[in-house]
Amino acid sequence: MITTDSDIKCFGGRQIVCRHHSEACQCDMRFGLFLPPLAQTREVPLLWFLAGLTCTHENAMIKAGAQYWAAQLGLAIAYPDTSPRGPGVADDKDFALGQGAGFYVDATREPWAPNFQMRRYITEELRSLITAEFPVRRAAQGVCGHSMGGHGALTIAMTMPDIYRSVSAFAPIANPMRSEWGQPQFTAYLGADSAHWSAHDACELMRTHGYPGRIIIDQGGDDPYTALLRLDELTTAATRRDQECDIVIRDGYDHGYFFVASFVERHVRHHALTLSAC
Repeated sequence: MITTDSDIKCFGGRQIVCRHHSEACQCDMRFGLFLPPLAQTREVPLLWFLAGLTCTHENAMIKAGAQYWAAQLGLAIAYPDTSPRGPGVADDKDFALGQGAGFYVDATREPWAPNFQMRRYITEELRSLITAEFPVRRAAQGVCGHSMGGHGALTIAMTMPDIYRSVSAFAPIANPMRSEWGQPQFTAYLGADSAHWSAHDACELMRTHGYPGRIIIDQGGDDPYTALLRLDELTTAATRRDQECDIVIRDGYDHGYFFVASFVERHVRHHALTLSAC
C-alpha cells in the first residue's frame, strides 16, 4: 500500500513523494516520482535516477533539475532512496557504509542481509509497484545515477539490459572492486571473497557483458574523488570492447549537484530519445 506524502505541481506535471512498506528491505521506504504533463493522457517512459553516498530520495529530486527537461520530453523520473532506514536497520559510523550507502547490492552478510536488499528492491519490488500504480510504460525504462548511483546504474543496466533500455551516469564509481569506495562495502555486504563482487563492478561487467546500446557518462575535470571513481579503467575497458560509450570530462567542474545540473539536459534527452523507440 502506497501513502502519498506530497503531490506538488511542477512544470505542468506532478512531483510526488510516497512511502510504503518494503518486503525486500523489511522497513518503510520513501521515493519520489515526477510525472510529466503527458502522463495525464497516456503512459510514459520511466527514467530511474539513483543517488550517491549519504543521499536520500530528495537530493537528485531537488538539486539535479531534471524535471524541467523531462516535462518537455514526456519522461517520468523515479527517485528511490539509497538504502533502508530506521531504528531497527543496521548502520555504521562511517558515512560510506550502512544507512545512506546501500551500494545497490543485495547483502548476504549479517547484520546487513535482513534489510540491505537494495538491488532487488529497486529492480523488482519498487519497479513493479510504480508500474502498477502510475501511468508509466513497463517496456520503456532507463536508469541514470550519480557517483554511487552511477555505479548502480551501470551495473544494473549491464546485467539487465532487457529491462533498462537506456543508461547514463554522472561521475560513477566505475571500479569499486579496486577502490576504497567499494572494497570495504563489498566486504561488509557480500563477504571477503571478491569472486562475489564482479557482478557489481562496471569495469568487470564491461569486459564480460558490455551493453547493447549507447552509454553516456560525464565527470568533472576537477572532481576531488577522481582516484576513487577510477573512470579511466572503465574507459579502457570500453575501448577494448568497442563499446558505444560517450565519456566526457568537463573542465573545471567538481563532483556535486551544480555539476549534475549543468549537464542533466544531455542525459534526459539521451534517455527520452532511446526510450521513445521502445
